[in-house]
Amino acid sequence: MSNIAFIGLGNMGGPMALNLVKAGHRVNVFDLSREAVGRLAEAGALAASSARAMLEGAEIVISMLPASQHVEALYLGPDGILSQIEAGALVIDCSTIAPHSAVKVAQAAAARGLAMIDAPVSGGTAGAVAGTLTFIVGGAAEALERARPVLAQMGKNIFHAGANGAGQTAKICNNMMLGILMAGTAEALALGVANGLDPKVLSDIMGKSSGRNWALELYNPYPGVMDNVPATRGYQGGFGVDLMLKDLGLAAEAALAARAAIPLGELARNLYALHSGSGAGALDFSSILQLLQAAPRS
Repeated sequence: MSNIAFIGLGNMGGPMALNLVKAGHRVNVFDLSREAVGRLAEAGALAASSARAMLEGAEIVISMLPASQHVEALYLGPDGILSQIEAGALVIDCSTIAPHSAVKVAQAAAARGLAMIDAPVSGGTAGAVAGTLTFIVGGAAEALERARPVLAQMGKNIFHAGANGAGQTAKICNNMMLGILMAGTAEALALGVANGLDPKVLSDIMGKSSGRNWALELYNPYPGVMDNVPATRGYQGGFGVDLMLKDLGLAAEAALAARAAIPLGELARNLYALHSGSGAGALDFSSILQLLQAAPRS
């Protein structure tokens, strides 16, 4: 078993770290939320007072943070931990960030003789809890092989996308597609309900027809259609609107850099920007249904 330092215990990072604890690893955890740290400590993790305080003896350092600026600050900022990580340790960043940020941090790690991979995840909070996440990895094949046993205790599928940053590029493409699919699914369901259809009946019909997709079948955005999804609990928990908006913004940046056309991705980004601007930023991204629902009829 490994000595692991895990930084970032949000909706995704918390369950991931817990699975490592359950697998028998010695897991030191840190998050700005004391409550999040406390929950993991009760489950058997070791609570650290700061990110730096958890690095002594760490063979693997894992981070799961919201955005590029947080990752760069953690590793490269004035109080950055990269200089404190012990020689020979493996660094795994599971955050979804800009590819150029992933490359920047990985190059800094390499300059110190540290192996680092970007390993963003897909599968949502349910996958994080169940340990069935998909890891999309960028970095050297040798570093991935070192990470594979630990990743396999948090996920079911592990893909090597290419060099450092490639994992982020693949994840951005995936999440752009997810944002488009969720918006389209919500729009179709809202249209059907506005015309008198039962949303569950319509979901069942589309689930066996050419409109079937992941958002419809496994993460349905209409309340009451599916159990154990955010739509059944007031869109609480899950993957936030603001996080989806961030990822769609990363897709837009990548498109500009490559001079690629993403008209549907830009439309989805604008829809989520409107939704966030209405005060829904903390809700699950499937709440886009609320933006697309027709005004109540008299």
